[in-house]
Amino acid sequence: MKRAYKVVDVFTKTPLLGNPVAVVLDADGLDTKIMQAIASWTNLSETTFLLPPTNPQADYQLRIFTPKHELPFAGHPTLGSAHAALEAGRIVPRSGVLVQECGVGFVKLAVEGDSANRILSFAVPPAKLTPLNPAQIERLEGILGATVERKITPMIVDMGVVWIVAQLSNASKVLALRPDFGRSVAFEHSLGATGITVFGPYATGDAQIEVRSFACSQGVQEDPVCGSGNGAVAVFRQTLGLLPKGRGDYTATQGHCLGRSGRIAVHIAPDGQITIGGQCVTSVDGVLKT
Repeated sequence: MKRAYKVVDVFTKTPLLGNPVAVVLDADGLDTKIMQAIASWTNLSETTFLLPPTNPQADYQLRIFTPKHELPFAGHPTLGSAHAALEAGRIVPRSGVLVQECGVGFVKLAVEGDSANRILSFAVPPAKLTPLNPAQIERLEGILGATVERKITPMIVDMGVVWIVAQLSNASKVLALRPDFGRSVAFEHSLGATGITVFGPYATGDAQIEVRSFACSQGVQEDPVCGSGNGAVAVFRQTLGLLPKGRGDYTATQGHCLGRSGRIAVHIAPDGQITIGGQCVTSVDGVLKT
């Protein structure tokens, strides 16, 4: 069977400079085993499958797979899949809003601008934070090969996808990291985590922080530009009072170490709701034969 298929670069408006997600638009009839096989074949950090919603509150259902596992939620696949579905005319926003049905329940997306300048953003699901203990922090530093900010206790941030989040002293140290990926797999498994996301501040420039995300246990050594990782960082910063006073928005960058140029728009509403957004562009438009 021929199925419409796109690869969308997320968090960029320039093809080949964002984080690609493979999107299968006609996923009816595919079982979990075949979906996982397709995700392993594409070998991208995530591959998604668009399905009719099971609840009338949602516009569509999305299943999300890494090369090794299915995820209940992920950030850049959520944005890229919505972009693909909108571009293909499969869905239409209701008052500028889409509702995605996935493993964590319903995820709302805001749709702004026309098709040429569209910005998509998703509301970060509710999160649970658990501090790492000193022994776990030492293991984390050994994996990273760098010290983390101990006064800002690293946390496990669970919002369906589970990130170990830590701050480094500055963006340059984040960019210089060369993690031990083998040790990271065991550490992630021991904490039931999807991966490790670290960030560090810039002293100048329009971006406030640099972010890197490693998900070795999922078969992804480094995710080029990670929506859920940035969501976890925003929750971490909000919870620990690390955001600049009087500012509810900031820009993060990610992907420089992989030759990408991702830009993530983070917005924190007065009620505390965090949204993660950016632009998307289709790099591959074709047919998948299954």
